[in-house]
Amino acid sequence: MSNCPGKLTWPELVNENGEKAAQVIEKENMNVDAIVLKDGTPVIQDFRCDRVWVWVNDYGVVVRVPSVG
Repeated sequence: MSNCPGKLTWPELVNENGEKAAQVIEKENMNVDAIVLKDGTPVIQDFRCDRVWVWVNDYGVVVRVPSVG
């Protein structure tokens, strides 16, 4: 795993609203920015302790476990 501070994954947010999930993530780990993206959107592949991708479907529902990276 990594040496990133704070909570690192949020499996409990799968199937939840993406915007609300981002708020929960940023509240539970103030070291990260949660970024909501449509599943399949191209993103940079570097690993960062201050970022969480929140992948959502066309309905804005989280479809992957959000995790630091």
